[in-house]
Amino acid sequence: MSYFGLDRLLRLRQTIKQYGGLKASIYKYWRMDSLRPGTLVGTDKYGNKYYENKAYFYGRNRWVEYAEHVGINYDASQVPAEWYGWLHYKTDYLPSEDPGRPKYKWMLDHTENFSGTKFQYMPYSTTTPKIEAWVPPKK
Repeated sequence: MSYFGLDRLLRLRQTIKQYGGLKASIYKYWRMDSLRPGTLVGTDKYGNKYYENKAYFYGRNRWVEYAEHVGINYDASQVPAEWYGWLHYKTDYLPSEDPGRPKYKWMLDHTENFSGTKFQYMPYSTTTPKIEAWVPPKK
């Protein structure tokens, strides 16, 4: 069966079935650039879903599918620190199972990096500028 490549067709069929049909699979492929079968390990409070498939090569068997509301404008800063550690093999514990994870009341919630958007941090200066912009003379 593997000689003719039928096992790959069966695996593709199972993957399409797992994603909810052909239309949903095409949408997922358009959004994430890949279709990977795996088991859902967890979801964070921002809507990101984390998957694992131990059949893949070590280092490539954990991945994140970003929340639907970000569309194709996703980046790595949208992953919270606790899930970042699991994705990059710093720990094998899931964030809900990690006994050594500190949680203090003074710890801030995760925020993504807004650089390059209209919400980016823009400092303002309280000192007067030493150089002024040239203004052309009026006629």
